[in-house]
Amino acid sequence: MIMQIATAKPIPHIIQQHAEESAILHNIRLLQVVSPHIKLHHLRRIDDRIAAHLDGLAVAGEYGSKICEAALESAGIGEVFVATIRAIEEKDEQWLDRLFALAAAVPEVQPGLISAFGWISAQHLQGIGASLLASSDPFKQQVGLAACVSHRVDAGVVLTSLINHQQPQQLRARALRAAGELGRRDLRFACEQSLTDKDVTCRFWAAWSATLLGNRTSAVEVLKAYSLTINSLQEHALQLVLKVLALTDIHALLKTLAQNASNMRCLIRGAGIAGDPYYVPWLIKQMDEPKFSRLGGESFSFITGLDLAYLDLERDAPEGIELGPNDDPESNNVQMDEDDNLPWPDPTKIQAWWDANKSSFANGERYFMGKLISRDHSMQILKEGFQRQRIAANQHLCLLESGTQLFPVSAPAWRQQRWLNT
Repeated sequence: MIMQIATAKPIPHIIQQHAEESAILHNIRLLQVVSPHIKLHHLRRIDDRIAAHLDGLAVAGEYGSKICEAALESAGIGEVFVATIRAIEEKDEQWLDRLFALAAAVPEVQPGLISAFGWISAQHLQGIGASLLASSDPFKQQVGLAACVSHRVDAGVVLTSLINHQQPQQLRARALRAAGELGRRDLRFACEQSLTDKDVTCRFWAAWSATLLGNRTSAVEVLKAYSLTINSLQEHALQLVLKVLALTDIHALLKTLAQNASNMRCLIRGAGIAGDPYYVPWLIKQMDEPKFSRLGGESFSFITGLDLAYLDLERDAPEGIELGPNDDPESNNVQMDEDDNLPWPDPTKIQAWWDANKSSFANGERYFMGKLISRDHSMQILKEGFQRQRIAANQHLCLLESGTQLFPVSAPAWRQQRWLNT
């Protein structure tokens, strides 16, 4: 007698939960990949949860896809991420085209579509990645470049052809950025030629990539200009230029920043990037000011390598302070707390630690996470540090050896772990 096995029917509320949870977790993950309290093993936990929900949608087949498509009626970043994953896995080109059209019409959801191409396993992108790069649609080409960077795949001659003045500015900017991310030393001259580009974004990414690829003169001067004026790329410029300048030039740049009170956060962050213990006493003073206390603590850690929370060098938050949104519906404060998840440093405890340990640090030297900058130490931080520290270590590795690819610190954690263990 042959047993008849009934095919299990999808349970609607479970499949709905898979779709909703994977979208919510993805949005949380977007914050975690740049957070000061997240390490790679923390990222692995949320990635495993997202993967489990996505697997549930895949098992549900057509029903799961319909749930994801229905969620696009009120599409957010997470919903677009989940739908794009399903469209790629199902090889549904029409659905994928509709998602690209949605992302082009509603730019706010583009991070969801782009991150889906970075999340999906490489075998699902066979043929798709090449078609994106060869597309006549500039946005599809941008996504194709982002996918190459996320999967550490060289975009080849396509990238070379995209770095020219005939391309739309957004596409050129993405191509110029990709040249540095992929370690394309053959494109250094092309980046240098774009240092006078009329478009401010193209000019910035040309300088950023040229610096990563070995330029220490003209590209650095362009980055300095961006770092000294308040603009959307100022912090990106500071993060890189302060890693390549000589300490005397760093001191001069930070003094110029200090002339404008609006640059205070950049100044505190810059002191940590500079890595000179000369700035530590000043950073400890900033810890007394609630607006700057946690940022000062983070910069102190960037120099000394201390985990303030683990070493009990933190304190409770000051009473009555509100630096982010609250539960009051009448409040106009909707700005997110920039230092959320950073510990509140205890200036007294930290001063005592510094008094006991400052002889281990020499003024006029550059430290990163407690040690002089080196490839081995930067690799250790890339493996073991918090996400912001890993991002900094990543740049140090590229600057120490031009032509090194930037490590994709926002890739799925299991993929990062595999790369780091090979």
